[in-house]
Amino acid sequence: MFSFCPLQGALSDSVASQSLLELDGGVKVLIDVGWDETFDVEKLRELEKQVPTLSLILLTHATVAHIAAYAHCCKHFPLFARIPVYATRPVIDLGRTLTQDIYSSTPLASTTIPATSLTEVSFAYSQGAGASSDHPLLLQPPTSEEIGRYFSLIQPLKYSQPHQPLPSPFSPPLNGLTITAYNSGHTLGGTIWHIQHGLESIVYAVDWNQARENVFSGAAWLGGSHSGGGGTEVIEQLRKPTALVCSSRTPESTLARSRRDEQLLESIKLCIARGGTVLIPVDSSARVLEMAYLLEHAWRTEVGKDNDVFRSTKLYLAGRSIGSTMRNARSMLEWMDDSIVREFEAVADISRRPNSGDGKGKEAGPFDFKYLRLLEKKAQIERILQQATDDAVPRGRVILASDASLDWGFSKDVLKAIASDARNLVILTERPGVSAPGKQSVARTLWDWWKERRDGVATEQTTGGDTFEQVYGGGRELQISDAGRQALEGDELNLYQQWLATQRQLHATLQTGGAAALEASADAVDDASSESSSDSEGDETEQQGKALNVSTTLGQASRKKVVLKDEDLGVNILIKKKGVYDFDVRGKKGRERMFPVAVRRKRADEYGELIRPEEYLRAEEREEADGPSSGQFGHRTEDRLGKKRRFDDVATANKPLTKRHQPHRALSAEEPDLPTNINGPGGDDLDDLDDPEEPQLGPAKLVLSATTVPVHLRIAFVDFSGLHDKRSLTMLIPLIQPRKLVLVAGSRDETLALAADCRALLAAKLHTPVDVLTPAVGATVDASVDTNAWVVRLADPLVKRLKWQTVRGLGIVTVTGMLLPGGGFAVTSVSPEQQHDEKRQKTEEASSSAVVLTGTVASTVPTLDVVPVNRASAARSAAAQPLHVGDLRLADLRRAMLGGGHRAEFRGEGTLLIDETVAVRKSATGRIEIESVGLPEVGGGALGMGGGTFYAVRRKIYEGLAVVAGA
Repeated sequence: MFSFCPLQGALSDSVASQSLLELDGGVKVLIDVGWDETFDVEKLRELEKQVPTLSLILLTHATVAHIAAYAHCCKHFPLFARIPVYATRPVIDLGRTLTQDIYSSTPLASTTIPATSLTEVSFAYSQGAGASSDHPLLLQPPTSEEIGRYFSLIQPLKYSQPHQPLPSPFSPPLNGLTITAYNSGHTLGGTIWHIQHGLESIVYAVDWNQARENVFSGAAWLGGSHSGGGGTEVIEQLRKPTALVCSSRTPESTLARSRRDEQLLESIKLCIARGGTVLIPVDSSARVLEMAYLLEHAWRTEVGKDNDVFRSTKLYLAGRSIGSTMRNARSMLEWMDDSIVREFEAVADISRRPNSGDGKGKEAGPFDFKYLRLLEKKAQIERILQQATDDAVPRGRVILASDASLDWGFSKDVLKAIASDARNLVILTERPGVSAPGKQSVARTLWDWWKERRDGVATEQTTGGDTFEQVYGGGRELQISDAGRQALEGDELNLYQQWLATQRQLHATLQTGGAAALEASADAVDDASSESSSDSEGDETEQQGKALNVSTTLGQASRKKVVLKDEDLGVNILIKKKGVYDFDVRGKKGRERMFPVAVRRKRADEYGELIRPEEYLRAEEREEADGPSSGQFGHRTEDRLGKKRRFDDVATANKPLTKRHQPHRALSAEEPDLPTNINGPGGDDLDDLDDPEEPQLGPAKLVLSATTVPVHLRIAFVDFSGLHDKRSLTMLIPLIQPRKLVLVAGSRDETLALAADCRALLAAKLHTPVDVLTPAVGATVDASVDTNAWVVRLADPLVKRLKWQTVRGLGIVTVTGMLLPGGGFAVTSVSPEQQHDEKRQKTEEASSSAVVLTGTVASTVPTLDVVPVNRASAARSAAAQPLHVGDLRLADLRRAMLGGGHRAEFRGEGTLLIDETVAVRKSATGRIEIESVGLPEVGGGALGMGGGTFYAVRRKIYEGLAVVAGA
C-alpha cells in the first residue's frame, strides 16, 4: 500500500513543498519541510497534526521552499526533533546557513502566536482587551546555537548509497525500508529520493534539472558524474518504479546555458555602461552559487581584456550568512560539476609549479573571489548605496542580495534605495510564487509589471543575435512592508508569560517524559527521554513545571497567574533551578524521596552502540562548528580557545584558515604565492563598519510598517531557476516507465496540461493506460502498485522445504501449499513492562522514554502449510513450473556472443542477428523471442558445444536469468 498526500505546493502557485508518503504498516515518510516568504504558521497546522505519526523525514534541497520550516518545527512542535532526518551533506550545511540568514534578517520568521491560542489562556483577551491589537505577539525564534544543533541531528548520506533508516521512537517497524539519494541537479546536493518498501518502488523527484550548469551537474536519470557514467537509458535503479512523484513546474524560457548567461551579462553591461546600479535578488544558499560563479569569472575575463567598464564596476554579494555559505561551498567541490573539479585541480597544479607567476596576477580557485566582494552587515550596504549617491561621476555597481522574494533581506533595502533612478535595473532570475490569493511578494509584483509591459519596453540584442526586453517602471508606486520587533510590556508581557507556561506544561504532557523532553535529542536516532541537566537546559535559571494532565493544565491556564513556583517543581528543583542543593524529603513518598536522574536509553543496531560524532570533536573543531559565522576569515583570536593572543596574531588575523580545516581548497595559508583574501577585494573602509548592537532577544511583538516608493528603474527577467523544461519531462517520463505518475509542485494549469500530455505519451510507449494523479493540497490519493499480494504465515514444516533463489538482493521461491484459515495466530504488541514483571520498579522518566503500544491485537492472518499426503497427487499436477526471472538486455547478449566467437549485430528496431541465422527480439513487456532459420548446426562457434548457434544463444540467455525451480 502506498498513499500520497501533498501538504503544500500542489495545484497552486505557491513554491513551498511538503509531501507525506504513507506505506504499508502505517509507515509515514515526510519529504521536505518547506515554507514561503509569508512564514505563516497556519500553513504548518496539518504538518503539526502528523508529527506523532511520522517515521522519518527526507530533505531534497537547501532552499526556502524545501527546508525553511525545519528549525521552527524542531523548536515549537513536540516530538519533531526526535524524528530521524536524512539529507546530503550540502543540503545540511547550506540549509543551516540559509536558516540563520532567515532568522537574522526578518522577525516574520519567528511567527506570531495565533489569537485563538491566546484566547484560551486569558479571559481578558477573549473579551476584547487584546483581540483588536494590530501587533501580534511573536514566538521566540531559535538561536544560532539551536539552529546548529537542529541541523546536527540530520544524518548525512552520499549519492547512490542505499541506506536502511532507523524509525522514530513512536513509529511502527519499517520492515526493510531502504532509501537512496541520487543527484537532482538544480542545487548543490539536491536529491532525487528512491524509496523501496516491499513491492513498492517509489521515486520522488521534485525540482530537478537534467541540463548541466556552470556549477551543478545534471540529474542522475541517465547517469552522470555522480551516478557512474552517462548513457541513453534511465539507470536501472530509477527505471520502472511503481510510482513516480514528479514536479510539474517548468521555467518560462528554455534558453541554452550559454545563451542564458550571455543574456544576463549583456543586460548588466548595458546598465553599468550608463553608471547605473544592477540589483539581482537571489537566495542565500543554493542557486546563489551559480550566479556568483558566473559573474566572478565574467569579471575575470573582461578585466583580463582591459575592459574599462567592468574594471571600474564594483561587484557585491550581500547576505547575513553569505560568508559561511561560501566557506561551505569551497569544501564541497566534489559535489559540483566535473568542470569545477578540473578547474580546481588546474589551479592547484599551477600553484605548485616554481616560477608559475606571469606577472598578470595570481591564480584563484573556482570560489576564491578576486572581484566579488562579500557583505554581511547592513551598515556596509548603506555605505555603498550612499557612495552611489555621492559619486560625482556615475560608476556602475552590481549587487547580488538575498532574498529572491524581495520581502526580506538586503535585497529589499537595496530596492528601496535604487527604485527612483531610471538608470538602475533589477533583474529577476526566477518566476516568483504566490503565497496566498490577494497577497503577493514584491518580486511577484515586479514580475506582473514585467509581464504587463504597461509603460514601455526597451528591446536590446545580444552579440549572439538573441533579443531581450527591459520594461520601464514608469513611476508606478510600489508598497514595501517592513517588519520590526518591539519588546513587550505590562499586560502584554503577563499575557505572554501565561501562554508560555501553558505551552510548556502541554508539551511536557504530550512528550510523556517530563519538561526535560522539550529539548531536542542530540542524535536523530537516539531515543532519549531527556537530556542531562547541563545539555537539556539552555538557561539554568529557567523554571519548568512538572508534567500535568491536560485538564489540570487547562484549568491553571485559565487563571491570571500561572507562573511556576518552587513547590510545583518538587524534587526536580535540584536539577532545574540554579543554586539549589537541598530538598526536604521528610513526609514525602515515591519518587519525591529519590534524587532525580535523567536516564538516557542507549540505542544500538547490528554494528553495536550508536556513537555521537560531536562527542569526539577536538576543542578547536568544536569551536569552529559552534562559532558565529563571519564574512571574513579573520576572527579575533581572543574569542578562540584559551582566549590567548600572540603578538603576531594581528598580522595574521585576515589570513584563511589552515589547510587542515579546508582540505578541498587549492589556496591556503601554506602557499604564500596565492591570494590571501578569497572573499573579494578589500582594503577599504567597509571592513571597519559595524551594525549597531542588537538588544538581547526577549518577549516581543511584531510591528509592521509600509513604505511606498516610486519605481522608475527598469525591470528585466533572465530565467536562472535551473528547473527541468517541458521537453525534458516529455522525453524522460516515457523512458522511466512508471506504473503510476503523481504530479505536484506546479500551478493548476501547467499541472493539468502536463498530465494530459503524459497520459498520451505513456499510453503510446507502454501500450497500456497509466494512472496520472494530480492531487490537491491535503488530498490523499492511492498510488500503490496493483498486484495480488497477501500476507500469510508460513508453517515451520513448509519453511524447511523451501529452496530460495536470490535475484537482485531479493529472495524468490515458488511454493505449493495448503492455505489454512487464521484463528490461532495473533499479532501481539506487548509493552516491556508486561514482558518483564521484574522491571516494574523503573522510574517514570525511564519508562516514558519510549512510546510503546500496549495491548493485544487479534489478527486473522492465514497460515500456509504443507499439503497433506492424501492430497499430494492432486497438488503435484498443479505444481508450479520453473520460472526465469530477470531483465536481459540485448546489448549484454551481443557482447557475450561476440566474446564466444559468434558474429552478432543489430538489425532493424530491437532485433539482434547472430551468425546470420538466429534472430533475438525483446518485446515491450520483456518477453524474449528467438527465431532460427532451421539450421542449428551452422556456425557452431566456441559456445556451440555441438548444438549449433540456436542452442548456444538459448544457453546464454538462460545463464543471464535466474531460474526459480517449481515446488
